[in-house]
Amino acid sequence: MGLDAVNTATAGLRATQASIALVSQNVANAGTAGYVKRTTSPVSQGLNNAGVATGAITRSFDLAALKQLRMETAGSGYTATKADILAQLDTLYGVPGSATALDGVLNGYTQSLQTLAINPTSTAARSSVVDAAQALATKIGSIAQGVQDLRSGIENTLTGQVQDASALLESIARLNVQVQTAGDGGTRAALEDQRDQQINKLAGYMDLRVTNERDGSATVMTASGITLVDRGVAASLSFDGRPTLTANASYDPPETRSVGTLIANMPGGARIALSDDGRLSSGTIAANLELRDTLLPQAQRRLDDLAAGLATATTGRTVAGTVATNALTNREETTLDLSEMRQPGDRITLQVTGPDGASRNVILVASAFNTDYKAASLSDDATAFVQTVRITPGTPPSLDEIRKALAGLSKEATDRGYPVSAVPNLAAGPDGTPASAVTVSGATGWKVVGGSLTVTVPQSPADTSAYPEIAVFVDSDGNRLFTDSFDNGSQRTGFAQRLAVNPSIKADTAALTALGGGATGADGTRANFIYGALTGTDRTFSSSSGIGGLSAPYGTTVVKFAQDIIAAQGSAAAQAQTIDSGQGVALSAAQSRFAEGAAVSIDEEMSNLIALQQAYTANARVLTAARDMLDTLLRM
Repeated sequence: MGLDAVNTATAGLRATQASIALVSQNVANAGTAGYVKRTTSPVSQGLNNAGVATGAITRSFDLAALKQLRMETAGSGYTATKADILAQLDTLYGVPGSATALDGVLNGYTQSLQTLAINPTSTAARSSVVDAAQALATKIGSIAQGVQDLRSGIENTLTGQVQDASALLESIARLNVQVQTAGDGGTRAALEDQRDQQINKLAGYMDLRVTNERDGSATVMTASGITLVDRGVAASLSFDGRPTLTANASYDPPETRSVGTLIANMPGGARIALSDDGRLSSGTIAANLELRDTLLPQAQRRLDDLAAGLATATTGRTVAGTVATNALTNREETTLDLSEMRQPGDRITLQVTGPDGASRNVILVASAFNTDYKAASLSDDATAFVQTVRITPGTPPSLDEIRKALAGLSKEATDRGYPVSAVPNLAAGPDGTPASAVTVSGATGWKVVGGSLTVTVPQSPADTSAYPEIAVFVDSDGNRLFTDSFDNGSQRTGFAQRLAVNPSIKADTAALTALGGGATGADGTRANFIYGALTGTDRTFSSSSGIGGLSAPYGTTVVKFAQDIIAAQGSAAAQAQTIDSGQGVALSAAQSRFAEGAAVSIDEEMSNLIALQQAYTANARVLTAARDMLDTLLRM
């Protein structure tokens, strides 16, 4: 037996011992979270491959399964967060049909009005209406406050999540360096396990794209392509969260943000707002940003619209304009009597068609200040052009102010990027109409095909002389009428929290059954009017609320709108739960798929151990035979 055989057997023993040690390590860590099975393959060496050496230690897993696991982890964090918050939001409305739920409290109010209409002289019936109205205002206000409490909670949660995510990025960069400088395969594999666990945790917060580099480091980017970790360098994340959010707190516009912004501070000094639309699309952080900035504000808007409907249903009056064709210009024009347009918030709505035949609304809202372009989302029509028109409170707008508003709208809309051909070109003039009226016509292809004037009839909360209109609900901020004014900000924003029963009616419930024209006595006319205004008269509700569609206003009664809010919220919560359940199945499948390749199988390891023991025994026998031969030779 030559020395080559001895050397080969010795090398085989060393390789087998290393493999047995690796099997022992796998078995010992079979239940360790994040541990990935190790393997090694002996490498032939020596003359004519007459020897063997221990191969490199590698981790055994399916890279595609790991990518899928991270994607499903982000997806699960996203759906679970939305399902949880939407379920909490749904709870705020109460169990549909119960006496304490929103619809039950609203039904209690309308039923009290019916009772009062039947018994107009009953003091108890009048008090019941006031009590029911107070309960309704309190219910709407508490739900709206609950919405803002959820937003504030999310803001605080985001603060902690961003801190955790930033720490994970720093840890991943540090592990990248350690992997690159690891002295042996076992240490390197252990570090790679730690790094993968950190990346997987980070995937729960945001959607990622990970690239494994040749030097052993991992580059981590958001799915939208923003690099967060590059070898040993990581971006830091910051979030300037606010302690408490109100209905006015908004992410847009950027220059006046009143909520926290998630910033990636890049190593080169650049600052990237990850909370901007499109930067993050999955993970718990993305879900919380969507809830804070979109879904919960929409819930607030629905409640604000409901509160506005309750207030204006009994105080507002709409007067249709007169449409005619001008004999000289052969163009359609609309004439409106503006004599009742005397309060900020009163508005003119014009239906116009452009040269391409497309229809749009132009809304002019009375304001005590200068004319100003307004976001269409603040009105009932998110597709409209909205502009304020200056009035002196108590006096209708002048023709000059109407013209100034129309000109300002055209300029502002063009400056904001609308094509000139899409911006209404309108003119206003008396054209022989009474002094209190205005005629609006189109130019260069534009037609005014309809119009109306919407006004608040009572001039103050104490004004009960207007008949049958009466302000049952008012704005508790200054005890003022709700007119949907834009002065000092949109009065509608946050109105759900400020909805209150008119103190004048609380002090004198007889106003609910008073006769018109200064007559004395009581009857059910006003109670019937209020009841009909809530249950039988269709009103226009904003498309921004998401009820009935996103691109056009929605017409229905106040009571039906409340029912639609409850149904929409319940449906959204149920759908979110269903999606989360499906995502949970997808995550479980991804975990199983990854475990198939990465988890330690005790049976497989035992089988490998038996084979290695046999190889060890064979190599040991060669060395034993060589020893015996040497002993024999030495004794000769």
